[in-house]
Amino acid sequence: MTIRTTVQVSGEIDLHTGVKLRRQLLNALCHATDTLVLDLSRVTFCDASGLSVLVELRNRARAKGVTIQLAGPSPFMSRLLRITGLYGGLVEAA
Repeated sequence: MTIRTTVQVSGEIDLHTGVKLRRQLLNALCHATDTLVLDLSRVTFCDASGLSVLVELRNRARAKGVTIQLAGPSPFMSRLLRITGLYGGLVEAA
């Protein structure tokens, strides 16, 4: 049985929101046991600081043995993750 923890992210991920998002995502990761699902369907913008939050989350999840899955990333986020090569490090949720 796989236990999934889902986090929905919306709006802009940037220098101003990244600190709070980082704290919330790392907290969710602490409670995740198998899979952490990131719902990025409502993300409208993400800058380099936002990407660094996602990279850190991915790295910490790997170290903990937790799988990160994407749930319906917005077209913007999907394109950004593919361009930066981060998409391959994350699994698309079924």
